[in-house]
Amino acid sequence: MMSQSIPSTMKAVQQDEPNGNLTLREIPVPHPRAGQVLIRMAATPINPSDLGALSGLSYGGERKYPFTPGLEGSGTVVETGGGLMPRLFKGRRVACFAPFTGNGTWAEYMVTSAQMCMPLNKRVSLEQGAMLLVNPLTALAMFEIAKRGKHRAMVSTAAASALGGMLLQLGKRYNIPIIHVVRRDAQVDLVRERGGEHVLNSSETDFVEQLRVMAHKLGATLLLDAIGGGMTQQLADAAPFGSTILLYSKLSRENCVINPFTALVKNLHFDGWFLSNWMGEKNLFQVLQLSRQVQSILATDLQSSIRRRLPLSAVQQALETYIPNMSAGKMLLVANPQEVALDQ
Repeated sequence: MMSQSIPSTMKAVQQDEPNGNLTLREIPVPHPRAGQVLIRMAATPINPSDLGALSGLSYGGERKYPFTPGLEGSGTVVETGGGLMPRLFKGRRVACFAPFTGNGTWAEYMVTSAQMCMPLNKRVSLEQGAMLLVNPLTALAMFEIAKRGKHRAMVSTAAASALGGMLLQLGKRYNIPIIHVVRRDAQVDLVRERGGEHVLNSSETDFVEQLRVMAHKLGATLLLDAIGGGMTQQLADAAPFGSTILLYSKLSRENCVINPFTALVKNLHFDGWFLSNWMGEKNLFQVLQLSRQVQSILATDLQSSIRRRLPLSAVQQALETYIPNMSAGKMLLVANPQEVALDQ
């Protein structure tokens, strides 16, 4: 049963159809089942993956509407549905993923699997914790993949993004050269200001040839494809023999285009990678170990800049500010202003 300190209803952002308007509604607070926890949400960012969800993209089968968006956030575990891991997290501040199916983090409360939570240490605020999972863990995972595959260097697409900045910093930390691919001259300048050495603009007519020369010179045999569409073929054309192209996002909203002959002749490998699947494979010990690792460098190599902190009721304003320039910093939706302060 739910304790008396937990209300029966909560405010949540909801969408009634793909690409539909967003509405702040009063809905029942959900109940956790075995293996699950109920989290009183503090804050939640808007990520590119959330934009895909708003357009109808689902990672867990057919989406049921009305739907509360939001992939990650932070809060406090206030109730459990039973099980060892949920009991260990009871009363703890956590960073959390939304479940594959069901409602997400853009709400005052959310139910999710305890395995999709990461306890926060005392040095990490709920504001920082709200952005601890999607980008920081993805960045760490990419370097785990590079190390396991013995890749000497890698190619990072969407390199002007928050994740691109984290990959840049980790490349310096682990001494792995990275070729940073962006779309505009202004983004070239941004990545160079961050300390990027090898930066290419994919809008230039000889981009593929530039990438091919640089990738062969550095031995960049791990190519991270966050774009899809025509970028996948461009990466394949430039990749050294035997390279791996890792498909982990679809920012172009277009299906990957690839000439099979290129893959055959160059012995290319195409792998898919999804963060929630990767997290779901971790046991309790691995989750806690990963938690310590990511939080130890959260304030340095894995830091996220925040553009604005707005209430859930201002979600439409937040989206309209975020979408035209997603590289300018995170838009943070605040579910509990007592725990994460709103901008004045």
